[in-house]
Amino acid sequence: MRQPWRVAVVGGGIAGLAAAVRLRDRAPAGTEITVYEQSGVLGGKLRTGELAGQPVEFGAESFLMRDPTGAESAAVALARRLGLAEKIVHPTVGQAALVIDGGLRPIPGGTLVGVPGDLERVAAVARPAADADTDGGRPLVGPDADVSVGALVRSRFGNEVVERLVDPMLGGVYAGRADDLSLVTTMPALARTARVEHTLVGAVRAAQAAAPRAPGAPVFGTLAGGLSTLVEAAVTASGATVRRDAAVRELTATGTGWRLTVGPTRDPKLVDVDAVVLAVPARPAARLLAGPAPAVAAGVGALDYASVALVTMALPQPRLPELSGFLVPSTEGLLIKAATFFTTKWGHLRRPDGLAVVRASVGRYGEEAHLQRPDADLAATVHRELSAVLGTPLPAPVDGHVQRWGGALPQYAPGHADRLGAARTALRAAHPTVVLAGAGYDGVGIPVCVRSGETAAEEIITALGGSAR
Repeated sequence: MRQPWRVAVVGGGIAGLAAAVRLRDRAPAGTEITVYEQSGVLGGKLRTGELAGQPVEFGAESFLMRDPTGAESAAVALARRLGLAEKIVHPTVGQAALVIDGGLRPIPGGTLVGVPGDLERVAAVARPAADADTDGGRPLVGPDADVSVGALVRSRFGNEVVERLVDPMLGGVYAGRADDLSLVTTMPALARTARVEHTLVGAVRAAQAAAPRAPGAPVFGTLAGGLSTLVEAAVTASGATVRRDAAVRELTATGTGWRLTVGPTRDPKLVDVDAVVLAVPARPAARLLAGPAPAVAAGVGALDYASVALVTMALPQPRLPELSGFLVPSTEGLLIKAATFFTTKWGHLRRPDGLAVVRASVGRYGEEAHLQRPDADLAATVHRELSAVLGTPLPAPVDGHVQRWGGALPQYAPGHADRLGAARTALRAAHPTVVLAGAGYDGVGIPVCVRSGETAAEEIITALGGSAR
């Protein structure tokens, strides 16, 4: 392989940018890295805007501080690498609530994404089925099996635990439903213990014991100044050439690498590179792979996505509970599925004038028709529903913003990990210099996406015959 290498990163979200940073750090000196972003904005779902004169997240809000092993998460490690560790801040209010029968009840502790490890602690919110979680003398899940989260929890704890606890938790993260989402992909720690334990309570407790957390240690963090600072710092550290408004429309194998067709059909640019990181959602990736790897494209492109809208309002001195926010079960019949009280949850955002920033999430998988409403209609409905849940009329907002994320959240059906594993194995065998990265493949959340991008970069280095510096 000639030097210097030329590597294209297709997709300027955090997975693609993490890949670019890792390439810069570990690929041979002089490696040419180019990031192609179809839109005019880098960062993907990390987007810090401004509302009422202060930074506000219009996308992802925070990241996990620890990974499943208890070590610092990939997001924290990246922030440290980029010189941003001192900017990490944590929630000052951690208690959230559920909307149950129109009112707010504290989310009970001791659950794993809503799945209880102590049935008595959740009884005030959801009544578990009596005596259903019995020891049948064998593990809950077979060694190679995957099931939906909802199917497993319903069979052990009954409908109410799913509908009032697990569904809203998963809905807040994936905008999906527990009955449709893969246990292995969305709750891997529980999937591992369910292959050993004979009861679901036992599996939850084993998963919690496998990832102990020091008392008082923060679970989440964000960056003072906004998560877009992570994006900007990653671009700088990568030293990559960034092409915005540059849609990659075709990927063609050449004798020595890959040819990218970039830009409008009337005036395309052809770019030759040695390797490609595809850090784009599943369907765009499938379109690019349709020519060189049609079977892989078919497997990857089957993944479906949910769309959401985030409605943010600045409210003058509202009466808000001392909560970080709340989740809404779909059985409550509300448009909103979650709300965050930004200026309560994050102490660094509190204002001396009492202006509060509240954000609500709208949109569940399969209910995209609700998102066809105009911005003003969405905002009015959110304001009305928030007032009803809080039991007091909220003041009129002095500023607001509606951010729509079309096709934003992957819906991992049972078997996703096996399908993806087969697709990646086939891609490595046929075209080892093309690697997939991002939420569509490895899971949602900033740390997972960062790790996915970094792993893709390391695969590229290996495929090109290099060794990490």
